[in-house]
Amino acid sequence: MMRKHLGTVVIVLVLAGLWLTGARPAAAQGNSDRTVTVTGEAEVRVVPDEVVLTLGVETWDKDLAKAKRDSDLVINRLLGLAEESGIEERQVQTDYLSIEPRYDDYYDRRQFLGYFVRKTVVVTLNDLSLFENFLSQALEAGVTHVHGIEFRTTELRKHRDQARALAVQAAQEKAAALCAELGEEVGRPTQIVEQYSRWWSPYSSWWGYGSGSSMMQNVVVQAGEGGQYLGSTAPGQITVTASVSVTFALK
Repeated sequence: MMRKHLGTVVIVLVLAGLWLTGARPAAAQGNSDRTVTVTGEAEVRVVPDEVVLTLGVETWDKDLAKAKRDSDLVINRLLGLAEESGIEERQVQTDYLSIEPRYDDYYDRRQFLGYFVRKTVVVTLNDLSLFENFLSQALEAGVTHVHGIEFRTTELRKHRDQARALAVQAAQEKAAALCAELGEEVGRPTQIVEQYSRWWSPYSSWWGYGSGSSMMQNVVVQAGEGGQYLGSTAPGQITVTASVSVTFALK
């Protein structure tokens, strides 16, 4: 009797194990594994309300002290110009400084050319109407390089959120369109991954080198009115972009 009872218990446990770990019905298993993954991208075009100027001053002389004095003279002119234009001190920043001895032949150092002093000043203008006049006067004051003219928005967070929401919407619409072509129906999202959220202005360079980039989106939205025209410069619009990857279950 005892052996028979134990045998029955063993059989019951084995059957229970098969029920808990065994394969589910084919229909249930198929539904959980059937997914579609799409990428949604969006672009919001924004009228800028500030501009950041990255200005470089390069001076040189065989006398290091004179090269530094010449550099300081231009920088002081630039700082004075910013003050006259009503630009606050916190909006003017010295961003880079280097002093480099140069030779006609760098490796042999046969002929000394002089000491090259480089300084970079970053100026933020909240009044775009000051832009062209300030830049012209800065060049007249002795600025030798314009490293960057970056139009941007002070409401970047708001526009990033808008672009991200549009990217999610684009992903949902894309998934529905793809599935409709195959006679399927989109279910609930199972995974959402933000790939990037960034903004782009078409001006960028650094001591003679420049770079730019562009991207393709499937949603484009205009935010605000058209860009202002500042003399011979039209800042136009800057671009705020977002991209998300979403995985949906199929019904």
